[in-house]
Amino acid sequence: MTENKTELLIATKNAGKIKELKELLIGLPIQTRCLNAFPNITEPEETGANFAENAVLKAKYYALQTKLRALADDSGLEVQALNGAPGVFSARYAGENATAEEKIEKILQELNNIKDRRARFVCTMAIAGKTGEIKFVAHGICDGTIALNASGANGFGYDPIFIPDGFSNTLGELSDQIKRKISHRAQATEKIIQHLRRFYAAST
Repeated sequence: MTENKTELLIATKNAGKIKELKELLIGLPIQTRCLNAFPNITEPEETGANFAENAVLKAKYYALQTKLRALADDSGLEVQALNGAPGVFSARYAGENATAEEKIEKILQELNNIKDRRARFVCTMAIAGKTGEIKFVAHGICDGTIALNASGANGFGYDPIFIPDGFSNTLGELSDQIKRKISHRAQATEKIIQHLRRFYAAST
């Protein structure tokens, strides 16, 4: 059975990530699929010690489960004054079922009266072939600081409290057009796009 080179699974259930990735991948000769088309697939346990290990783990897992090329990412916020936390635990830093607002509030409380508010968003993406072999891994970083208060609704996760370097507004306040140029996910996706272009050029 040959690999369907036109289909790419966006291996996440995060609606914000799906929207962002689909917009970034526009123009490539691919048909994106989402995990909601495979309701019986459970999520793998993210046991990696870092973003790269988790991205690879998820890409392999979902590729084997769906028999599709799978693009998976692992990303999160690293705060310098918190020794890199929440890091790989970004999604569940305030508890498994915590809301975005609760996670943001936890960070703001931990940084209360702390002057050093340097932070960065980190993203690692991995592409696996349908048999689970890793084809490509890409990394992206967006440096910035943590705001004193949450602001902006154009984004998800910790976007409302993260001010990227060179800007005075949070990612939650910045336009999608700007975020497609500067975000950690945009940087990683640009490398993924270059890989996919080479892949499709070589296969035609």
